[in-house]
Amino acid sequence: MTNTFGTESAAASGPAAVPGAAPARGAQDRLAKAVRAAEQALIEFEIAVETYRVEVENFSRLHHQRLGPMYARLDELDALIAEAVAAHSGDRADIERAWEARALVMPMPGVEELFGGLLGSDGVRPVEDPNPPRRVRPGKEAQRLYRELVRKAHPDLAQDDEEEKERRSAFIARVNEAYAYADEDALQALAAEWEAGPVPLADLPGEADVLYARLEWLAERKENLSAVAAELDESAIGQMMRLAPDDPDALLNEIAEQLLTQVAQREARLAELVRDPADG
Repeated sequence: MTNTFGTESAAASGPAAVPGAAPARGAQDRLAKAVRAAEQALIEFEIAVETYRVEVENFSRLHHQRLGPMYARLDELDALIAEAVAAHSGDRADIERAWEARALVMPMPGVEELFGGLLGSDGVRPVEDPNPPRRVRPGKEAQRLYRELVRKAHPDLAQDDEEEKERRSAFIARVNEAYAYADEDALQALAAEWEAGPVPLADLPGEADVLYARLEWLAERKENLSAVAAELDESAIGQMMRLAPDDPDALLNEIAEQLLTQVAQREARLAELVRDPADG
């Protein structure tokens, strides 16, 4: 009876024979769930940082393209006004101010070679952007397509599959480029291409140590992205964009109008000096 009882007891106990197995499995499941949540949060954060980076870069490029010639014209007018005043007064201080103003618009010898073609041949104005962005902030549809594509195709979702991660990285690079130029047609084509491609593997590894390592990597990645976001925010362009966070394109137009007004005022002042030097 004892043997029979013992055998039946062992059989009945079955899987429960290993103490703590169920709680351990539950803890690992919770850890896996935490990793998934952290991955999604990181992807959303990366989307926010990348969209902001695109806006800062586009604002910078459009600022140089649209407003650069106006700034150059203002500098030239300031130099002409200073020279007209100095020519009339003959005062040494006026002459020095005229030299300083002219030096601001004079090309620096060899500066074009020094900066590898980033400046124009005059050493002052930037070269014209051959393919400028259409606007600072892409349209709503482009934003929606971009976010959906990144959520689906982000390289981090490939985890330890290096081949899949490489495929996703190359694809996301194309997505980023299309978004930077607010190209909705290209983004729609990329969305169709992704849907037609292989189904990504989304299963997380089951080992607890791998999951913990994954959480650590995600935390480190978030810190790096936070540093990038802070650097963008503290840049000269980032601080300028704070003046109109809801519509940076309108800010460019407002600055352009202000510069046009200043140019008109300088031109009127120069015309007065040329017409009647005694008023200088």
